[in-house]
Amino acid sequence: MLPESNRTMDLSIVSEHGISFVEGVQGQSFMSRVDDANRLIEACFSNDVRLALLYGENLTKKFFDLSSGEAGAVLQKLRNYGVRLAVVCPGGSVPFSSRFSEMVAEERLRQHFGVFDTRDAARDWLARLGAR
Repeated sequence: MLPESNRTMDLSIVSEHGISFVEGVQGQSFMSRVDDANRLIEACFSNDVRLALLYGENLTKKFFDLSSGEAGAVLQKLRNYGVRLAVVCPGGSVPFSSRFSEMVAEERLRQHFGVFDTRDAARDWLARLGAR
């Protein structure tokens, strides 16, 4: 973790593999409601980055249930501000609704959002996006 001056609330600014991104804290809740996505956007803009890495437990409880609309609302907010999000969510750690995987596949093609089994895979995806 970087010094306290480089932190915004529960988020850290990380520089690895030639890119900088905002990262949530593994194992901690961050978004209790959709509007908490604004905190992520603020952290990105405050630190001049447009890449974010969060963990499944950082997202709202219903994020992975597509019928709740929470994933769509959060991702639309991030897309509006040009923030790309990688989520670390090891297989089976969070139940996905039946259509959630389809949405992830579509979002990944557009390179706005991806779900990954490991932090390294998520960071590598962000690095490819940041290199463009």
